[in-house]
Amino acid sequence: MTAIACRSCGETKLSEVLDLGVMPLADRLVPADERDAPEPRYPLAVVFCPTCGLMQLTHTVPAEELFCQDYPYYSSFSPQLLEHAREHALSLADGRKLDSSSFVVELASNDGYLLRNFVERGIRVLGIDPAQGPAAAAEQIGVPTLCRFFTLGAARTVAEIHGRADVIIANNVLAHVADQRDFVAAIAALLKPDGIASIEVPYLRDLIEKCEFDTIYHEHFCYFSVTALVHLFATAGLHLQDVRRVRIHGGSLRLQVGPEAKRSAEVDRLLAEEKEIGEDGAAYFRTFADRVLRLREALLETLKGLRAEGRRIAAYGAAAKGATLINFVGIGPDLLDYVVDRNHHKHGKYMPGQQLPIMPAEHLAEDRPDYVLLLAWNFADEILAQQQRYRDAGGRFILPVPEVRIV
Repeated sequence: MTAIACRSCGETKLSEVLDLGVMPLADRLVPADERDAPEPRYPLAVVFCPTCGLMQLTHTVPAEELFCQDYPYYSSFSPQLLEHAREHALSLADGRKLDSSSFVVELASNDGYLLRNFVERGIRVLGIDPAQGPAAAAEQIGVPTLCRFFTLGAARTVAEIHGRADVIIANNVLAHVADQRDFVAAIAALLKPDGIASIEVPYLRDLIEKCEFDTIYHEHFCYFSVTALVHLFATAGLHLQDVRRVRIHGGSLRLQVGPEAKRSAEVDRLLAEEKEIGEDGAAYFRTFADRVLRLREALLETLKGLRAEGRRIAAYGAAAKGATLINFVGIGPDLLDYVVDRNHHKHGKYMPGQQLPIMPAEHLAEDRPDYVLLLAWNFADEILAQQQRYRDAGGRFILPVPEVRIV
C-alpha cells in the first residue's frame, strides 16, 4: 500500500527526499533452512510534507508482518541502552514522585528492559508490545506485559481495567506506527489529566545532517522534527511541553507531552532553529540524496580496495540499519565474510537480502579478520570497548556514517 496523504495532517502534495529502491525487510532475518525461499521486498522511499513538516515512508508494510513474526530485537543485549533506560526511568520516578499508588505504562516495552526499574521500586507498571518473544521475556523478569498493538481501542480497554496512567513511556516506537493520529489519540485517552507521556524519537535533523540514511527502513514509517511533532500532538489535544536532545541512536529527542497547555523555552528555541535552517521546508533536503550516493561510493571503494589487497573483512551488528546499509550499498559475500552480533536470537540466521551468516560476537577475537565494518555505529563506543581484545591483536573497525573512516 502506497501512502497518498501525510500520516499526520492529510496533505497530498508531498516532496520526494530519497528513494532507496525495492528492499527486503530489515528485521526479517533468514533462517538457514529458508535461504532458497524468496524474501519479501517492498519499495523504500521517503517524502516530506510541506504543511506539517513530517518526513515519512511512501509505502506501508502491514504491522503484523513487521513486528509479530519472530521479531529478533531484544533491548537488554545492549549495556549502553540498559544504562540509558535506567537513567530515564529513575529520573521519571524521582521527578514525578511516583510510588506504589502510581501507574506507569510503556508502549513497545520489548523485553522489560526499562520497566524493570520501576518494578524494583514497587511502582505498578504495564508493558504493551505486540512481539511475542520479547513480551514473554518481560513476563519472565516480573514485568506484566500485554501482547498486542497499542491503538485507541487498546488504550480504552487498559484504562477501563487498570485505570489511567500517571506516566506513559514510548521510546523509539512513534516512528514505527503507520496510523500516527490514532496512536497519539490513544496516548491522550490513557493519560490522566495531569499525567505526562515521555517519548523518545530519532531526530530528523541528526538523520539529515549526519547522513544517517541507514536508519530509514520499513519499520520506521516517520522521521520527526520538533515542528512536525507539535503539529502531530495537537491533533489529539496534546501539547509538546518540553524537549531535549539526547545522544542515543545517533541523535534523538526526549519529549514531555501532556494535556496541559504549556511549553518550555527549549521547545521554542528548537522550533526557531528549525525555521532558521529551513528544516520546515523541502529545500533543506535537496542535497541529502546526493550525499547518500557519495557515501555509498566511498564505502564501496574502501571495501573493494581492502579486498583487492587480500584483506579479510567481517561486520558487527545484525541490526535493521545494517540491513539497509548492506543492501543499498550492495555489500555481499564478495566483500564481507560474515556478521557478528551479541543477540543469541540472531545466531545461525542470515542477514536479509545479502544473506551473510550471523555469528556470536566472540568469533571476532577467535577468527581475527583484518577489518570489521561497524553496522551498529550508534553503539560505537560500547562495541569498540567490548572488542578491545580484537583491536589489541591488530584488528581495525570501519565506521560508515557520517563518513567512511577507519579506527
